[in-house]
Amino acid sequence: MIRQSVIFDVGRVLFDWDLRYLFAKLIDDAGELEWFVTNVVTPQWHFQHDAGRPLADMLPELKAEYPAHATLIDAYAARFNETIPGPMPGSLELVERLDDAGVPLFAITNFGHEFWEGFRPTQPVFDRFRDIIVSGTEKLIKPDPAIYRLAIERFGIDPAGALFIDDVAHNIAGAESVGIAGHRFVDAATLERELVARGYLA
Repeated sequence: MIRQSVIFDVGRVLFDWDLRYLFAKLIDDAGELEWFVTNVVTPQWHFQHDAGRPLADMLPELKAEYPAHATLIDAYAARFNETIPGPMPGSLELVERLDDAGVPLFAITNFGHEFWEGFRPTQPVFDRFRDIIVSGTEKLIKPDPAIYRLAIERFGIDPAGALFIDDVAHNIAGAESVGIAGHRFVDAATLERELVARGYLA
């Protein structure tokens, strides 16, 4: 059993993410952009894919509801990586420092299976992780305690020595419900202080 470990979320902890990063390239009017990401391709609709629903089911339904926006809906599927503009400042450096210090690293991410297949190979930082649980692959989604129980079992970790880092309070609460300590991510500097205080970094 692994006594000490650090478990990261991916979106808005390691990498920035917002649907607007893609659609701002395709919709010139700011008001129309906000309407589109509030009513058509919304985070709530997108989260169905995180939960395991195939794009092949989701896209035709939405295009039938909003036929005038079919091209933009197709862009969501074809150009999803453009919703992820780059890493959160300082976060990947903390991953590297933890790994270099010998701290076992894992991740639990709410991420669609198909989109993860397209994103994971573009980011060599994930080679530093021993295992990554992807919600869309497992058809379990944070904050369901079942995804954290799966992590404890599959990672082979002692929950009492693990720290889970996420930007969403509900997801932290889900981890804490199975005995894993949580840190609500605000920025890398605050996280660094927490990692030092807990003895993961010198």
